Amino acid sequence: MKDMSAYATHIPILTKIVDMTEGPILELGIGFSTTILHAMCKRNGRELFSYENDLEWHGKYLQYNIANHKVWYTSDWSQIEIDKTRWSVVLIDHRPAIRRHVEALRLKDNADYIILHDSEPEIDRFYKYSRIYKHFKYRYDYTKCLPNTTVVSNFKDLSNL
Repeated sequence: MKDMSAYATHIPILTKIVDMTEGPILELGIGFSTTILHAMCKRNGRELFSYENDLEWHGKYLQYNIANHKVWYTSDWSQIEIDKTRWSVVLIDHRPAIRRHVEALRLKDNADYIILHDSEPEIDRFYKYSRIYKHFKYRYDYTKCLPNTTVVSNFKDLSNL
């Protein structure tokens, strides 16, 4: 079995924030976190919207498409209307890597918590997160696992994380 540890390093901070919040969740990039978010949202009746741009990955997760969890395919991240909803939690973990900072900026005024996977400075050349931090009032770096995860917000103080 493939080692999932590098794909799951954001799970501790993701589940903590989901437990602290109510309201809709947006997931950009389907994967290991999808099954966890699905279970958490199904139990509590929360809305979850998962988007993926890889048809194979999207197909693997269509089984999770139920009333409160919508699994969507997109061929163009710029065309999805994610900035028209107020999100409680957003997980940004999609491909291509260079798009991640773009979606984070699109959501800066529409999300309480934005979780950015793969945020260690050594790989910033791929993700360009350093370009967006100045647009957020609050930032928390979760460095207990590698790859790191950063949480940003303009609405929620992150000192309690």
